[in-house]
Amino acid sequence: MRKKIYIILVMIAVTVFPLSAQKVEVPLRFDRYYSYDDVVKAVALLNQTYPKLTKKVLVGKSDEGRDIWALEINNPATGKALDKPGVYVDANIHGNEIQAGEVALYLADYLLKNYGKLEKITKVVDRNAFYIIPVVNVDGRYHFFADANTMHSSRSLRIPKDDDRDGLFDEDFPDDLDGDGSICQMRKRDPNGKYRLDPLDPRIMIRVKNGEKGEWTLLGSEGIDNDEDGRINEDAEGYVDPNRNWGFYWQPNYVQRGAGDFPMSGKGIKAIAEYLYQRPNIIVVYAFHNYGGMFLRGPGAKELGPMNPQDIAVHDLLGKNAEKIVPGYRYLISWKDLYSTYGDFTQFTYSTLGAYSYVGELFMTEQETYSKEKPKKDKASWNSNMSTERQRERLKFNDNLAHGAMYKEWKPYKHPVYGDIEIGGWVKTSTRIPQLFMLPELVHRNASAVIFSASQTPDISMEVFETKKMGNNLYRVNVRLKNKNGIPSMSYISQQKKIHPKDILKISGSGIKVVAGGRLTDKYTERANYKEYKPEVQFLSVPAFGYVEYTFLISGKGSITLSYHSQIAKDLKQTIKLN
Repeated sequence: MRKKIYIILVMIAVTVFPLSAQKVEVPLRFDRYYSYDDVVKAVALLNQTYPKLTKKVLVGKSDEGRDIWALEINNPATGKALDKPGVYVDANIHGNEIQAGEVALYLADYLLKNYGKLEKITKVVDRNAFYIIPVVNVDGRYHFFADANTMHSSRSLRIPKDDDRDGLFDEDFPDDLDGDGSICQMRKRDPNGKYRLDPLDPRIMIRVKNGEKGEWTLLGSEGIDNDEDGRINEDAEGYVDPNRNWGFYWQPNYVQRGAGDFPMSGKGIKAIAEYLYQRPNIIVVYAFHNYGGMFLRGPGAKELGPMNPQDIAVHDLLGKNAEKIVPGYRYLISWKDLYSTYGDFTQFTYSTLGAYSYVGELFMTEQETYSKEKPKKDKASWNSNMSTERQRERLKFNDNLAHGAMYKEWKPYKHPVYGDIEIGGWVKTSTRIPQLFMLPELVHRNASAVIFSASQTPDISMEVFETKKMGNNLYRVNVRLKNKNGIPSMSYISQQKKIHPKDILKISGSGIKVVAGGRLTDKYTERANYKEYKPEVQFLSVPAFGYVEYTFLISGKGSITLSYHSQIAKDLKQTIKLN
């Protein structure tokens, strides 16, 4: 009977987000957070409002059968999506990282509503194809809103797992004992406990020193023993980290926690991988997460070795500009500046798609200030490791700027196992998630970092800079392919691993024959690296902020067509006449 009562309490409890019940309208509003159902509506409305510029694509299904939607933005008047550089953005790969989804939605909304109004936005949309998946972990986002959670929970893929090895799966989640929509902490008075109250703010628990008398014992997250095995909260959703389940440099669980049973074991993960492989024009990838104020690039692990300097230069260009666009964020190398990861998404996209890839870690708790001093970077990530002084300041921020929304005051509760306890602490919409008044700037700045990267995708021009008659019906034609932007026509890793075919420069025409052709190494002395076979077809790549030049000796007369084809950059064609 006791078990049934608590299950009913959990079912009744719902998470209340400010403004989350409002109607979804376009242009979208960002003074609220969107539930999973709201995100689906928002994608559909953007598609309905801008039908000429957008396409709504069902990427696949999640482990619980929910739809994973992508919104594709492309102007068909300037070419097919696959014929342009592709910019891929996704978010919310961990279910509790909800503001990441708002960044992706904001990017889509901002591009569409400003197309034709702002010249820079219009150019970026005309030159690129955008592929935006606002929510990767759709089950996690759904449950973060629908269920009670801590700020850290509902991250996993919903692949059932028997954590406590009792033959049951996911049967002992934490329980929202007081029905407030959050899973907070439990504490009990205990003269032999390891904690005491902070004399300046009794909401804070301070660990006692050796020999010092304690007052309280912390009992962990609120909950009961649902499966009556003598343990509490030991078998929640079982843990497959969707950002450790990708099919490059995957390692098993004993090396990488949350890896899953095998790469791509998550249904949604596999579906997104297939979606990406069907779009080989993708050259930039942003995956938004929720915490730390960072733009991270690979390598994800030291064993992978350093990136080639050519690809580092491109990553640096985009990453260092992103730092300027989002003040306080740091552009870092994942394994070196943070920690090693295996089977993570952006290492997968860089290594198997050849795309310049970043993780955008969003909110910084040091922005939660109640002080005249400039905020300092938090040395510790989460509340339990923060200094007592820092916790006091955050509570003042809660009291004076969030007006109590972030923290639940400790209240008595009669627990069936622990007896008289108190429940309180930080609620699920704190710590990892900015308060709503802080959201608009966060989404705009991070979307602007993506837009800057999109402005740097390869923009190639073709110029015939010399046509010279060399003899009877023999001509020399020199061609220059120039890239005015900071991203090359293909990444170095793509060339090295042959991920994509190289760009092709081809000469064709009736009544002509290409006698010789090759890359021009010195146009002043007419030196060239001539190709031995099929000189009319040259394989190449065009560097960032640079150019390549080719020379051809052509026998015959009439019109010739020079065509340039790239997997990433836009195709070009030019016809000239040999006189």
